[in-house]
Amino acid sequence: MLDNLGARFQDIFKKVRGHGKLSESNIKEALREVKMSLLEADVNYKVVKDFIKKIQDKAIGTEVVTGINPGQQFIKIVNDELVELLGGTNSRLTKGVRNPTVIMLAGLQGAGKTTFAAKLSNYLKKTGERPYMISADVYRPAAMKQLEVLGKQIDVPVYFEEGSKDAVGICERGLEKAKEANATYLIIDTAGRLHIDEHLMEELKDIKKTVRPQEILLVVDAMIGQDAVNLAESFNNALNIDGVILTKFDGDTRGGAALSIKSVVGKSIKFVGTGEKISDLELFHPERIASRILGMGDVVSLVEKAQEAINEDDAKSLEEKIRTQQFDLDDFLKQLQNIKKLGPLGSILKMLPGVGQIGDLAPAEKEMKKVEAIIQSMTKEERKKPEILKASRKQRIAKGSGTDVSDVNKLLKQFEQMKDMMKMFSSGKFPNIPGMRGKKGGMKFPF
Repeated sequence: MLDNLGARFQDIFKKVRGHGKLSESNIKEALREVKMSLLEADVNYKVVKDFIKKIQDKAIGTEVVTGINPGQQFIKIVNDELVELLGGTNSRLTKGVRNPTVIMLAGLQGAGKTTFAAKLSNYLKKTGERPYMISADVYRPAAMKQLEVLGKQIDVPVYFEEGSKDAVGICERGLEKAKEANATYLIIDTAGRLHIDEHLMEELKDIKKTVRPQEILLVVDAMIGQDAVNLAESFNNALNIDGVILTKFDGDTRGGAALSIKSVVGKSIKFVGTGEKISDLELFHPERIASRILGMGDVVSLVEKAQEAINEDDAKSLEEKIRTQQFDLDDFLKQLQNIKKLGPLGSILKMLPGVGQIGDLAPAEKEMKKVEAIIQSMTKEERKKPEILKASRKQRIAKGSGTDVSDVNKLLKQFEQMKDMMKMFSSGKFPNIPGMRGKKGGMKFPF
């Protein structure tokens, strides 16, 4: 979604920046393209109409602020309205006055409720909470077993009654077990259907009445596009949901659901699923998503990912090694592996401001794997002292890593160049490179 829509928006902004000043005609021309982009992204027509009108009202007749390019001012107006369209501010989970805070999950079959229950439990556990899960899906074969397996992976207890068809009773008894376990959060995974039916809604209403959840979260597959909005409306009318979860957000090529739900249903998106791993769950930040769509990056999310992936002690150790010039190939390998923890290289780079649309990064990803394989084919001594690598050793390493001796030589050369740069940085003697200006207290980089 961010790729396709982002590419369209950036093309539009490029044209806007090309105008010396903004006039009513070129603003309307840009807004026509914005409108088409949103409709192609499967955004609700009424939502698009209101969005365009708000931007037009603000952009036309607005006095240009001194010192700001008119194009930049137009982009700011679009950004502000896009943030508002996505929900305005991040909507977090609320906590009850007594433990456990009950979170009830609802949604159609195949939306990813069971996996999300585990992802949410894992997220809560990382924040210091004591989550507990209940499997109340008494219809789907192996649903209870699936949640039990996921619970064991993250060391979170799961209550279920194999063979029982009493979903309400399971929730009631599971709540008592959660209280006994002194859980702070209880996540209830309810049954889904292939489509909404009366029996499903009645069962969900009965569970709601029995356990009195603090929040009811609707789990929706982002890839169903505009249908996600209609689905959210139906569940909201029956249960008065408190928020929406969009799963498979990384595979949503259009984005209609994310951009329409808040305006149409009046409920915020709280989390998005960004992959298949238990850790692939992100809080939904409207301002960050808007920034990424408009090509302005998302440095805050990138820093948060880095903080999760990189151990603080490791970071201090690395800093010391660079300062004392003891950085070796083992340290280099560790940094490559840390980068991989952040996610695909393309998604990382797109979080940097000004990077914009990136071409095919497959060669770069392949090169990283090749470097990793070469270093892993070395002995500990060779990683510590690469200067001992003579022809015979290089041939052995190339054979062990499935590469050529030229690849090994290339890596060693790049590593030595990097060490030279680190030596200059640690000594304060910065190289005179065009686009980089050394000065007291820091450096200016060309990005």
